[in-house]
Amino acid sequence: MRSDFYSINELGKVETNILLRSVYEWMMIGLLISGLSAFMVIHSQTMLHLLFGNPYMIWVLALLEFGLVIAISAGINKMDISTARVLFILFSIVDGMTLASILLIFTEASIVTTFFIAAATFGVMSLYGYFTDSDLSSLGNILFVALIGLVIAMVVNFFLKSPAVEWWISMIGVIIFVGLTAYDTQKIKQLGEQMAGDNPSALNRVAIVGALALYLDFINLFIMLLEFFGQSNRR
Repeated sequence: MRSDFYSINELGKVETNILLRSVYEWMMIGLLISGLSAFMVIHSQTMLHLLFGNPYMIWVLALLEFGLVIAISAGINKMDISTARVLFILFSIVDGMTLASILLIFTEASIVTTFFIAAATFGVMSLYGYFTDSDLSSLGNILFVALIGLVIAMVVNFFLKSPAVEWWISMIGVIIFVGLTAYDTQKIKQLGEQMAGDNPSALNRVAIVGALALYLDFINLFIMLLEFFGQSNRR
């Protein structure tokens, strides 16, 4: 009985490590694809004109991103793993196109600096989420409600165009995504522990959803931090 307990416990640790490794691998793949996508857009006059010559195109990209996130998150259990991976890659490409509009505003040096600040912050909070013994479930619920409020504020400020409101949105956004990074990491870890002995395809599906969640945490943290560390190209 005791030896069985330890074997199950060790299996859970193995599954968790496999899952987390896969999550971070796919997250990094997503970031790399987005970076390449943004780079190609920025250095192509045709793409720049096609995507940003029309003021409504940015809304089309945003709606496409939202649709892909919903499709992956809600339909993950009904699709095969290859379809989930293709959708994640497609999302990363579209998100890179959207990021190009933001990256055009800031200097390359400040973008690199902000990226490393975001990466360091993300890494610390992800480690905290993995190692902490505290249950972050209640924090996750609070952050989710706060995120909804943040999105509403961003939509309103799109029309108001208030620099003061934008500053507060970024400040609150940093806090939200720092917290979500820890929460999502702990949630993925717990899923790995619960899935001990499950088939590999189930782990692969969770890995894609987990990678998407952490990707969104990182990208949004990066965007919010640009408000404080990004230096405008406009002179």
